Amino acid sequence: MKKLVALVVIMLLPLGVFAQEVKIAFVNTQEILMAMPELTAMNKQLEDLNLEFENELKSMNEEYTNKYQAFVQQQDSLTENIRLRRMQEIQDLQQRMEQLYQVAQQTVAQKQEELFKPVQEKMMKAINDVGTENKYTYIVNAGTLLYTGDTSIDATPLVKRKLGI
Repeated sequence: MKKLVALVVIMLLPLGVFAQEVKIAFVNTQEILMAMPELTAMNKQLEDLNLEFENELKSMNEEYTNKYQAFVQQQDSLTENIRLRRMQEIQDLQQRMEQLYQVAQQTVAQKQEELFKPVQEKMMKAINDVGTENKYTYIVNAGTLLYTGDTSIDATPLVKRKLGI
């Protein structure tokens, strides 16, 4: 009889492990980000940086326009050497403008990444803290897994092995 009770207990014990409650929460990270004051400050810094580059490009464009118009008006009266030199100056200015535009795009993108990273990390820490405090198994944003609790199983190694990775 004791053996039968022990056998039933041993058989039912694993069921208790599988019967643990799975708690799933949903968050709207876009809404959270838009509500964070750091995002407003970040956008202001990016606008200021964009404005600096825009002003520099505008100045260079005015210089280009002036030099080009002067060249067009005077080209017939210029000697060959001066005409070639001025054409080269105009082309050089145009290339500098294109380079500045590319540098501006890269600089703004890098600055945006630099400024956004701490904002994103702060949000993710808050999501993880909420998950831990409320004992959520998962926190999901539009189908993207953002947090896994201690009771979750990471199947990544199994999938990798299946794919031969």
